[in-house]
Amino acid sequence: MKKQIPNLLTLLNLLCGCIAVIFAVRNQLDTAALFVVIGIFFDFFDGFAARALGVSSPLGLQLDSLADMVTSGVTPGIVMFQLLKSSVSPNGWELTSTLQMISGADKGITFLDVFPYLGLLITLGSAYRLANFNIDENQTASFIGLPTPANTLFILSLPLILLYETGDFWSVFILNPYVLVVITLLSTYMLNAKIPLFALKFKTFGFKGNEIRFLFLGASIVLLLLLKFTAIPFIIFLYVLLSVIHNMREKKSV
Repeated sequence: MKKQIPNLLTLLNLLCGCIAVIFAVRNQLDTAALFVVIGIFFDFFDGFAARALGVSSPLGLQLDSLADMVTSGVTPGIVMFQLLKSSVSPNGWELTSTLQMISGADKGITFLDVFPYLGLLITLGSAYRLANFNIDENQTASFIGLPTPANTLFILSLPLILLYETGDFWSVFILNPYVLVVITLLSTYMLNAKIPLFALKFKTFGFKGNEIRFLFLGASIVLLLLLKFTAIPFIIFLYVLLSVIHNMREKKSV
């Protein structure tokens, strides 16, 4: 029975991802973000439970990636679709426009109709990354490219900043269609970039050997306390920056 505990946690991640997709389609992006965070929580602890119980299995690995594909692949793609849609049409997606097209009232599909679907590039990049992760033996202790949960937290932070952070600057900046396209392309690239990134996996809880992890966690807590939701993009940037610095130091020490 204990060998099914990690799989149960993974399925709870998948359930949260499915619920997040439903809310993202409804353009209730804050609720979608909540279920994504809960799903990522289960995603972190399914691997932890598997290692603690000594019940890691190929089935668990495959199931984990399938769950991540929904929570951290499909959901951020739909969220970016909604943001891109809002950036060119402040009223957001309206079902009546689709019905008009079907009935022939609309003369055809315009660029603005197709433009938001660029957000699904994130979903495609996530799928490629997850498939590659399963067969890449070099990503057991660290990552190559931005992990899908980290990328998803970055994408989901954008609507949270719009909803809960005051100031016109962020609204104008985030809802700029050119900014969103750059974020989409950069996000898709970073998922599969050949950049080694450290993993938050503690073999021991001592400071030695975990310096970079404790530094990152400490800085992340400070940023969250100071900037709240706005801190999340900076935390992801810090994660990449610390990884690059760590890699440079490792090469020098060899």
